[in-house]
Amino acid sequence: MTKKNISNFNVRGKVIIITGGVGVLGMQYAQTLGRAGATIVLLDNVDKPTFTKRLSNFSGIKITGFCIDISDEPAVQRTIQQVVKKFNRIDVLINNAAMNPAVGSKDSEKQFVAIDNYPVDLWERELKVNLTGMFICIKAVIPFMKKQKSGVIVNIASEVSNIAHDHRVYDKPGKYKSPAYVTSKTGVLGLTRACAAQLGEFNIRVNSFSPGGVGNANLPPEFVKRFGGANMLGRMAESDEYNSAILFLCSDASLFMTGQNLIMDGGKSSW
Repeated sequence: MTKKNISNFNVRGKVIIITGGVGVLGMQYAQTLGRAGATIVLLDNVDKPTFTKRLSNFSGIKITGFCIDISDEPAVQRTIQQVVKKFNRIDVLINNAAMNPAVGSKDSEKQFVAIDNYPVDLWERELKVNLTGMFICIKAVIPFMKKQKSGVIVNIASEVSNIAHDHRVYDKPGKYKSPAYVTSKTGVLGLTRACAAQLGEFNIRVNSFSPGGVGNANLPPEFVKRFGGANMLGRMAESDEYNSAILFLCSDASLFMTGQNLIMDGGKSSW
């Protein structure tokens, strides 16, 4: 590898927006890109005390944040304009926000039900956040990226963008992954290709990233064992194992890549 190859991974000086920024993976991406020299802007729909507390976990990183619902288009437009006013540019948008409750959580009780019992209003809310919100954020940054004739958009999809979710990983029959989650994350791939096809002429690259499940201490141990056992590596991912892939997609290391979906699922979709 030449010095030029290595330097292509540089994001120093770039302004990078991350939606869902104070979630587990959002904060991992922010830490990695911030330590690599980027200026980080986090968007998340959490209360201000929680947002402030989580921002305090960052040190030595240029970072700012906005509490915002990404499905509210006027609010997103105003926020993006504030970002441009403050930093004069937007280099990267990482669309990471999504409704995806953890197994065993209270919210999962409502979402992990059979399709014939799944509420239409919950279906619509999930699609609005997971897919429409992503579209709204893309729309908001495009004019500024077009003006500067460069930009990168990374849409976070999921392993279930490529395969069906295996409900046998759950602890009892009748528990299923939300159909709206699977549908919306599959839709992310189509949105990525559609945007890439239109924006390439403006030197704006659009790719998606499909990670597998991430383990943590709050998940039921038996679930972690079953879920991890479904891929070729026999385990769930650690929370920091996707950071290098995100750095690749955000940097010039992926300069000739657009309209593609990068999969990191421990080989699960290759069985």
